[in-house]
Amino acid sequence: MIFRNPEDIMKRLLSYMKHYKKESILGPLFKMLEASFELFVPLVVARMVDVGIHNRDVGYVIRMGGLLVLLGVIGLACSLTAQYFAAKASVGAATSLRNDLFAHIGSLSYAEIDTVGTSTLITRMTSDINQVQNGVNMTLRLLLRSPFVVFGAMLMAFTVDVRTAMVFAVTIPVLCIVVFGILLVSMPLYKKVQRQLDRVLLTTRENLLGVRVIRAFNRQKNETVAFEEENSLLVKIQVFVGKISALLNPVTYVIINLAIVAVVWTGGCQVDAGVISQGKVIALVNYMSQILAELIKMANLIILISKAMACMNRVDSVFRVK
Repeated sequence: MIFRNPEDIMKRLLSYMKHYKKESILGPLFKMLEASFELFVPLVVARMVDVGIHNRDVGYVIRMGGLLVLLGVIGLACSLTAQYFAAKASVGAATSLRNDLFAHIGSLSYAEIDTVGTSTLITRMTSDINQVQNGVNMTLRLLLRSPFVVFGAMLMAFTVDVRTAMVFAVTIPVLCIVVFGILLVSMPLYKKVQRQLDRVLLTTRENLLGVRVIRAFNRQKNETVAFEEENSLLVKIQVFVGKISALLNPVTYVIINLAIVAVVWTGGCQVDAGVISQGKVIALVNYMSQILAELIKMANLIILISKAMACMNRVDSVFRVK
């Protein structure tokens, strides 16, 4: 499979997204609103600890708890609205793309269909377009939200305490290097998985279409062995890429937990010196946890986008068959 210029692939995809301009704008916008409300939660918790719990003011704790519930409800409403618009745009674009691909395949000659391969055409119309749909959906929901929360949390941490927030300035670049390093290794392997899946489907199709010939020449065992070889190779590649991707969570959690220890240590020293309060240390720890969650989401999003782009290239290659 020849990979085209990503700009050409994006142009084809955007040509299907142009009918959903409103949804493509409102989806990320509501996700940004949800993220904005989420960034205020640690500050409310800090006030609850510093004022309510410190002064044993039950009324204040209840009021702050009500504010947390209100922020949660508003954030949930924004999230559901964003997901509705993102789903509408991605499903609508994928439906139009699938209809056009089906019509285009119907216009091809038997020779062209045999050259491309029936199994490949089936995979591209089903699995590949589903991957494109998922990629568009998650892109509309997370592409702007995750970086906004990461840098927003770091800025909010600096407003709480500059010295303790320096831990954030060191941790975020390290996390980014680890996350994107693992992604650079795993993304080409995901493309290899898709190609091997084509091979498995091709073997399956050949067995189903040639079942009478296979039985006539008593070749069942040979075909079973051939299928098991292709399927085993697919499993090996998937397990290998799975092991590499599995490094993402433990490595990032180790880094973030060390960063939290550094935040608590530095924050504790600041509390002893009377510079900041205990509630602000809790807020800083919460911001660090938010950064971890968003970086994991961002990593998964990049994997989805890379798989979606590879699948869109495969779909586009069918459209280029005239």
